[in-house]
Amino acid sequence: MKIFPTIMLLWLTAFSTAAQVKLPKLISDSMVLQRDSKVNVWGWATANEKVIVKFNNKSYKTKADDSGKWRVVLPATNAGGPHTIIITGKNKITLKEILFGDVWFCSGQSNMVHQMNIHDVTYAKEIAEANYPQIRQFLIPTLSNLKGPQNDLPAGSWKPAVGEDLRPFSAVAYFFAKKLFERYKVPIGIINASVGGTPIESWTSEQGLKDFSTLTATIQKNKDTAYISAQKNRPQVNTSRQQSDMGLSGKTKWYELSYIPKGWRNIAIPGYWEDQGIKDLNGVVWYRKEIDVPESMTGKPAKVFLGRIVDADILFINGKQVGATTYQYPQRRYTVPDDLLKTGKNLVVVKVINTFGKGGFVPDKPYYLFAGNDTIDLKGYWQYKVGEVFIPRSNAGGGGIAAQNQPAALYNAMISPVTNFTIKGFLWYQGESNAGRPEEYAKLQPAQIIDWRNKWKQGELPFLYAQLPGFMDYNYLPAESQWATLRESQLKSLSVPNTGMAVTIDLGEWNDIHPDNKKDVGERLALLAEKIAYGENIVYSGPLFESSKIESNKIIITFKNTGSGLTSNDGEELSEFAIAGADKKFFWAKAKIEGDKIIVWNEEIKDPVYVRYAWADNPVNPNLYNKEGLPASPFRTDQ
Repeated sequence: MKIFPTIMLLWLTAFSTAAQVKLPKLISDSMVLQRDSKVNVWGWATANEKVIVKFNNKSYKTKADDSGKWRVVLPATNAGGPHTIIITGKNKITLKEILFGDVWFCSGQSNMVHQMNIHDVTYAKEIAEANYPQIRQFLIPTLSNLKGPQNDLPAGSWKPAVGEDLRPFSAVAYFFAKKLFERYKVPIGIINASVGGTPIESWTSEQGLKDFSTLTATIQKNKDTAYISAQKNRPQVNTSRQQSDMGLSGKTKWYELSYIPKGWRNIAIPGYWEDQGIKDLNGVVWYRKEIDVPESMTGKPAKVFLGRIVDADILFINGKQVGATTYQYPQRRYTVPDDLLKTGKNLVVVKVINTFGKGGFVPDKPYYLFAGNDTIDLKGYWQYKVGEVFIPRSNAGGGGIAAQNQPAALYNAMISPVTNFTIKGFLWYQGESNAGRPEEYAKLQPAQIIDWRNKWKQGELPFLYAQLPGFMDYNYLPAESQWATLRESQLKSLSVPNTGMAVTIDLGEWNDIHPDNKKDVGERLALLAEKIAYGENIVYSGPLFESSKIESNKIIITFKNTGSGLTSNDGEELSEFAIAGADKKFFWAKAKIEGDKIIVWNEEIKDPVYVRYAWADNPVNPNLYNKEGLPASPFRTDQ
């Protein structure tokens, strides 16, 4: 009898907890709801529990179904706020600071992930002056699920584009939102679900991939727990056996001030070690350099810029670790403690770890130390010594699977929980991870667009996407290109109604898959939105190939989206046009503008059949634009 009250209390507490009305993470304080449309508010409660949603002095009543799910539809509401929503069941939830405006679902891989913080040098002024409380982002954490769609997200909250809160914003999505906010003066909500290095099929549902038999077979296999467990335990293919790093295994570490270097050689930074006398090395290479630091640079905040390093690195200054990065893509920007630099000689040591391809310091990036108004250039000759050699070994089994790259896995975990949320449209920046299968993308992207529209059940929502920019080495001869074929597949998706493509061929960097210019990408996407989502009568796209006609030894190309006329954006002759006969052997061609047409020819080719424009991984000078300053999309006629 003494313990009975305790048991009753525990039972009542458990019952009370089970009876709590619960909301999805997305339905929370400071959210932006879609203006001028009916919007869903939903959640969970006890089976058949009565739920009341109070908004704008009106109450909307519903009842949870047998599984505890409930939903209320709020009427279309004008832009503005802030509003309060009160949800009452056996408990009460009050949502505050809610705005109505336009909500965009933004997704893709790393170029959509890339945050303002990563580009804090280029956009330092933007971050310092950011004060847009009506632009808000909900950042969805990276999560995958191989078994099926999830109902909710594990975490997340709405944050305004104000001060330091701007740093986690997707840079592309922020500049897109800012442009629209300045144009329409309504709140803009960004739901950001993006993961670096992921393929388009991982963002598409199982139903959306029903016409891709190989992918659907993979989805079914991935639902088998035993199969997934076996994959995780399989040995890796081409793994490397790592010997001990000599730079760390000795009595004195190579980064320590007391270490006396012996047997070190000269090497230039920037540059790859395979181009400087080290043949095909995967392993660890140590770099060291003594620099003279003036008194004016000491005792104050300092930073080191080390460009990009392939693959990973650890930076030491005067024997102390200053920074580290575990993969090749981020630009290295390390903060130096105020008391670390000293007047006179300072020792800088960088440990570089490379596992595949060329290793070292990527050219054409910033390499310097700066403090206050003083700068020390770190480019030039350093000393190096190999600390460890990775010996390739192969195992027959192959390695496990990366869950986030599996078909439907990211849709299940990061998109499915969001599809009840009313939105204005979609923003998409992806393709790099599918460049090895570019032809398939021509079918995968339309399938994704249709799938997402089906899931949101809002009709043909605007779907706006970025075409891949130029990347990798410049090729001064006509050649084949998987990246060009992927761009062609993206171009074909414009056949799906209510879509728009931002051409970014001019915004890439040859040595960086993550180009720094995110503002122009976002603003070109916003231009598409103004036309497609908001109905503005504007020039919103650069020239797009429409048709071709052969006349004698010339091919005449007709374009749409020519705006107020075709032009060469640099005032020079048109470049990047190639022409071929029936044998498809391409040679550079002359090209001139006549109205909305381009005349293409090469005097050596008497019977031309095919034309290509900017058909390369990274075309050297794609200078065909319309007079509104928007670039033409690469294309070919020889499909």
